[in-house]
Amino acid sequence: MTSRTLLKAGFVSTLVVLTGTALAIGPGGRGAGGCGGQGGGGDGACVTGMQASVVELSSQAANELIRMREEEKLAHDVYLAMHEKWGAQVFGIRNAELKHMGAMEKMLDRFGIEDPIVDQTPGVFTSELYSDLYVQLVESGSESLMDAFKVGAKIEELDLSDLRTAGVGVGDPVLVQVYGNLERATRNHLRAFAAQIQANGGSYEAEHLTQTEFDTIAASDFERGHGAGQGKGMGQDKALGQGNGQRANGKQGNGQSNGQGCGLCKG
Repeated sequence: MTSRTLLKAGFVSTLVVLTGTALAIGPGGRGAGGCGGQGGGGDGACVTGMQASVVELSSQAANELIRMREEEKLAHDVYLAMHEKWGAQVFGIRNAELKHMGAMEKMLDRFGIEDPIVDQTPGVFTSELYSDLYVQLVESGSESLMDAFKVGAKIEELDLSDLRTAGVGVGDPVLVQVYGNLERATRNHLRAFAAQIQANGGSYEAEHLTQTEFDTIAASDFERGHGAGQGKGMGQDKALGQGNGQRANGKQGNGQSNGQGCGLCKG
């Protein structure tokens, strides 16, 4: 990956990339806008149309959904360990991964599938695959801060590849939307880690995507979310943030944010 093909815009901002949720600020308080918020990219954990009829999953698609639930936990747990080790701001992406875990949990509930996560302890997984990956990735990322950035990039390209596989043959409109949202958020996370690698004079060899695709994503613009959502905020009075309105036009805790998220956000 050359410096020319890495992320053009840099690490955007902590608010946008890590949570995708903007704040509508009024004199009485702050209301979190719907996923995406003010110019935000959304955190990928948004769901609309939950009332839509359930389209049953094949056994393979159900297994892929179970796998993605643990894979999102893998990302969170590794980023938590890397943040504790290095303190780098980019590993705040772990907060978005919590929301991705929540989105997968919602989908498991939608299809009546048992949650594979029975222990929230970092590094603990039902699948031996993810238990082993956690150990390998944390060990690798503990070598140096650059190695930690590369671990982040590796997780995001793995996640993107696996989300695509998970979506094959899925006919349920809600799950299709959720997978699409998570793919967009994952590409944004990949851009964030690629930017850190470039900024610190490193290069990255893709493992789960082609090098061309990785470089193309890394060099492309940060992606925005779609749709409208609602959030809650706290101030001196309760604040209401709406993801589909005008930015920060509130009084006594009422605010609106210019959201481009996608309603019913999980977190």
